[in-house]
Amino acid sequence: MTRILGPAGLLMAGMAAMFLPGATPATADSLIIVSWGGAYQDSQRESYFKPFAKETSIEIVEEEYDGELAKVKAQIEANDISWDVIDVDARRALFGCDEGLLEVLDWGKIGQPREKFVEGSTMDCAIATISYTTIFAYDANVYKENPPTTLEDFFDLQKYPGKRGLYKDPFGNLEWALMADGVPYEEVYKLLSTPDGVDRAFKKLDTIKSQVVWWEAGAQAPQLLSDGQVVMTSAWNGRIYNAVKKEGKNFKIVWDRQQLDYDYWVIPKGTPDIENAYKFIAYAARPDVMANQTKYISYGPTHADAVPYVQPDVVIHLPTAPENMKTVAPIDAQYWADNTGALKERFNAWLAQ
Repeated sequence: MTRILGPAGLLMAGMAAMFLPGATPATADSLIIVSWGGAYQDSQRESYFKPFAKETSIEIVEEEYDGELAKVKAQIEANDISWDVIDVDARRALFGCDEGLLEVLDWGKIGQPREKFVEGSTMDCAIATISYTTIFAYDANVYKENPPTTLEDFFDLQKYPGKRGLYKDPFGNLEWALMADGVPYEEVYKLLSTPDGVDRAFKKLDTIKSQVVWWEAGAQAPQLLSDGQVVMTSAWNGRIYNAVKKEGKNFKIVWDRQQLDYDYWVIPKGTPDIENAYKFIAYAARPDVMANQTKYISYGPTHADAVPYVQPDVVIHLPTAPENMKTVAPIDAQYWADNTGALKERFNAWLAQ
């Protein structure tokens, strides 16, 4: 595939890192771990951070970010690395490793056989912590009869009038646009590797652009539904599950063409506390520990031996449940690692039109 990635700054622009309330500077017996905030980071705190600190007496100092890698690059260039472990998605893991921003993992220090992890959930610089997916959801109080059931319904403003919520990024939206326009999943990335294919995806997005409310953080998607600002929205499945389980919302997930992906633990290149970073990743990679996260959010474990630890009533809500995988459309992380820069630039120009 021809690489059309723009300047590295395009992928890493927009960093908005911040300490969580109550966070304190790292000490000699602490680790700074960076993640995505919201219900997801809440689940990590309960399933990983608190138990690890209790078991090892290593304090976890949390930060959250918006997924961009500019601060990692800046820390490396300044030889002043403060982050120890970061949660990244697949495209950023590939990009970060390719750009020399991440440590190549020593699996001997992780203590789990690499072959025990789901295919595609490990990389030279990254080990997956969850499988998650992008779905779309609706409020069942709005659609009591004839609710949307397919991806095509999301794009059908005549049959289902009203605002849509979408992630403010070309990532995932271009694939959905092509599939809603009749392209089989198996041909999506081949088509997106051509100028005509990209044009076709944006043309389909044009058909709903006037009705889109854009969200940028995971917690915003269920909030848009809750506030009635949209009638349906794309979202990360765990955020909708959390709204249903913890907030009592009557939201329903449509799994048609769900976009399966992974999030990974990575270590910034040159972190001075690499040994404790490995201790944390080794702890988080244990199948019994990994399964604990499903008690708090419906993201799937990536270690094969973790599945028996997951409660049966939770398994049906995971992206990898057989019923939910019937029309799965996995994200091609390599495509996005190669092409995010140029497509993000075009997407921003399209938004401004």
